[in-house]
Amino acid sequence: MPSRIARTQTAVRVAEFLATREGKRHLSAYGWRKGMPVVMTNAEEELTNAMAMVSVHWRPVFLAMVDPKTDRLHMLYLTTPQKVLTVVEASPARKTSGDFFKEVMAEGSQEFRVAQWDHTAVAFAVPSCEAMEKSQFAQGRYRLPERSGPTLRAVNAQNCVFERV
Repeated sequence: MPSRIARTQTAVRVAEFLATREGKRHLSAYGWRKGMPVVMTNAEEELTNAMAMVSVHWRPVFLAMVDPKTDRLHMLYLTTPQKVLTVVEASPARKTSGDFFKEVMAEGSQEFRVAQWDHTAVAFAVPSCEAMEKSQFAQGRYRLPERSGPTLRAVNAQNCVFERV
């Protein structure tokens, strides 16, 4: 269940990011086109599981993950496995997506393969931008009042006038 929640939070962040002009412009510079698949993962998920979801699309995809420590959205551009590349050793079976992201982000790009693939693919790090680092909508920008403290009540919704109760 925690992995499902993390994947859902990542999906929300990706949707928020792609809902902005800045987000679309930023990803377009790294190969994104409207309708391109974005596969969600989380730091603890095994890389082979994430790549199974990538394999379903059998075309280049973006792999997205929210870093659980920094709450930043990270993305990688993944090619399909390429016959023309030298076949590299398969990633260890227990390697996590979080470890994979750390390696690719540090190197900028990385050739890789999972055991289920016959050929090597390439992962490219998508540099972060301000829109990727924070939530774009109100719930990410403003703190809601605590239930134990004073509550706010809208008096006139058209003028957005609030009073303490």
